[in-house]
Amino acid sequence: MGKRHPNHRLVKIHRNYTAGEVAVVLGIHKNTVRAWIKAGLPTIDEKRPVLILGNELIAFLQARRAKKRKPCEPGQLYCVKCRSSKFPAARMADYVSLSEEVGNLVAICPDCDCLMHRCVSLTRLREFLGIMDISFPQALPRLREIS
Repeated sequence: MGKRHPNHRLVKIHRNYTAGEVAVVLGIHKNTVRAWIKAGLPTIDEKRPVLILGNELIAFLQARRAKKRKPCEPGQLYCVKCRSSKFPAARMADYVSLSEEVGNLVAICPDCDCLMHRCVSLTRLREFLGIMDISFPQALPRLREIS
């Protein structure tokens, strides 16, 4: 069961749900839905069975997820181990190309010395050039290309 981020797209906007139906649709426990009601999920009235409008449930789930999002500022990369966005150590990063238009910036976290990544398009790469030194490493030749 335990889904940390329930998919709000599974909820129908023109339908009323009980706490048990919400739990079945989202694949969570019904006590989780009851905790959401105590946390501010609006219900139709105070009578039983407790009914929840679909569009209010969608708005509640979207607001709950948006509240926890913290976008990185220009020049920052996200460290998964530290769970925060930071400027890389020595303001240096490597650009690893994934396709012709998109690539990853890879740098070292100044606190835990782990790798940090950020997906960047070539057009947005100019925002990072003034803030940090970016190197473009060349790939080593493959064995097939040597012979």
